Amino acid sequence: MKLKIKCIVFLIAAVMAIPVTAFANTGLTNEDEWASVMDAIIQVESGGDPQARSGICCGPMQISPILVAECNNILRRKNTKKRFKLSDRFNLQKSKEMFILFQSVYNPYNNVEKAIRMWNGGLRYSVRATQRYYEKVMRLLK
Repeated sequence: MKLKIKCIVFLIAAVMAIPVTAFANTGLTNEDEWASVMDAIIQVESGGDPQARSGICCGPMQISPILVAECNNILRRKNTKKRFKLSDRFNLQKSKEMFILFQSVYNPYNNVEKAIRMWNGGLRYSVRATQRYYEKVMRLLK
């Protein structure tokens, strides 16, 4: 019995040693690799209009003030002096920087589906609630 338990523990340890990235959906890590996803999101969110507004969200990627604050919290935790302003939401390049920063923390394995659904539904998105949005973005990616 003890031998069986030791074997099971060893197998679990061996499996856990496999890098989780081996199971990742994709290896997107920088702006060039995220470009097509961001471009599709921009088309769905604003049709490419950097001045677009919808409620409290604005800019080409329809960024909320809460996301700007969270990006600044991430930067603070990384001990950098860089900070984003609310007006940066209208700047395409800075909007993309916020997207990549957000993904680097909350989607560390760079899962494209998770990135799209989180962008629409937040950190605790519902697959059902984000399905139509996900399908729109995916149609533009193909």
